[in-house]
Amino acid sequence: MTFTRKIAQSVLLIALAASAPLAAATAPRIANAQLKQPLPLPYDTSADADAQIAAAKKRAKASGKLLLIDLGGNWCLDCRVLAGVMEIPAVHAFLKKHYELVSVDIGRRDKNLQIPTHYGLDLQGVPALLVINPKTDKLLNRDKVAALADARSMTPQALADWLAQWV
Repeated sequence: MTFTRKIAQSVLLIALAASAPLAAATAPRIANAQLKQPLPLPYDTSADADAQIAAAKKRAKASGKLLLIDLGGNWCLDCRVLAGVMEIPAVHAFLKKHYELVSVDIGRRDKNLQIPTHYGLDLQGVPALLVINPKTDKLLNRDKVAALADARSMTPQALADWLAQWV
């Protein structure tokens, strides 16, 4: 191999490495996990969502975790399925290690809408998960906020894999 060709290969490898996304954390492996029945009702309808988010953001900054804001309603089956998956012990441990989680009740899309608006979003459906860098207050998953809106048709492993891609 010529010297010029070796340099070209090296430059190509460096360029490819620089353009590759950082590897996500390995999602927990969920073997035949069964969701608890009845499914959880994860949203506190009387909570002060702004205060909860501010407190969680402060904890996330201090601990180096991401902030995960789960927007939904107890009436939403997909929201409840997602909450059930988040309660599976392996997923719960993964979330606690990498995220500060806040579940925010959006009513019937008539409550706490200032939260998605703050991040430049027009909430189209739920569950909507916002992955936030707490140091910059930047939304990291702008194009994938509603990716879990059909959570009931996904396997628990697929949901865990989605959560792992941001850390």
